[in-house]
Amino acid sequence: MSELRFVHLGFGGDAVEYREAWQRQRDVHAARFADEIPDTCLLLEHQPVYTAGRRTQDSERPLDGTPVVDVDRGGKITWHGPGQLVGYPILKLPRPVDVVAHVRRLEEALIRTATEFGVATTRVEGRSGVWVLGDPVEERPSPGGAGGLSLDFDPRVNDGEFDPRLNGPEYAPSNAGQRREDRKLAQIGIRVAKGVTMHGFSVNVNPDNTWFDRIVPCGIRDAGVTSLSYELGHDLTVAEVLPVVERHLRDVLEQAEPKPREADAQAEAGAEAGAGAEARAVAPARA
Repeated sequence: MSELRFVHLGFGGDAVEYREAWQRQRDVHAARFADEIPDTCLLLEHQPVYTAGRRTQDSERPLDGTPVVDVDRGGKITWHGPGQLVGYPILKLPRPVDVVAHVRRLEEALIRTATEFGVATTRVEGRSGVWVLGDPVEERPSPGGAGGLSLDFDPRVNDGEFDPRLNGPEYAPSNAGQRREDRKLAQIGIRVAKGVTMHGFSVNVNPDNTWFDRIVPCGIRDAGVTSLSYELGHDLTVAEVLPVVERHLRDVLEQAEPKPREADAQAEAGAEAGAGAEARAVAPARA
């Protein structure tokens, strides 16, 4: 991949209003598609805002009527605001686009970042983002039997956010009753239009996580939210994390050799038949 350019839009007292950053993304996206600029990553903090991906359900939105910005990325609802580092990598990928591979590269850069600060993180099977795993649950009697009640807490059964494409040896099993509450440290939700990525990731550095209490974050009801500061037990600032994230994004993305997603002959024929139409892919992930 070509050299990655970083653009800082605003932090702290200069935190950026969400719609303003969204329009900036559109402008950069158009310029990247036209090859007027190189691959570019916008980095910023947002003013407090809830954003909802296309699959957000009404029951996951704030119950108190707090406004929500509906966006064109994949996934469900999340919060952005002070203490959270947000990145929008706007990159040109080969077609047909491999969205999952792009998500994995972003996860890798964020996992390396957390490791450098001393926080052990991982991927979780079927779910995007970067996670701190909960402690193992003690062994307990098997449910069922006479007078017993058998419940299936496996999120793979009814959780619409569980994506089987996000499986593999890099991923820990989903916490289907195996662990206490897993905690999400970084969120990922992207969109690909005309072969160029939009939206991206957010890392919880030292936000007020009570903002997440008003919603069902990312539509996931069996996991929690955490931050680097909480896991470390002392305060960490976005300014301290910013250069580390940049370095690992550069290492991972510039050294990557993105390849087109494997497509069968029928898909190739359909792509040729639809030539000229805007190609879009929405990630199964969420920001």
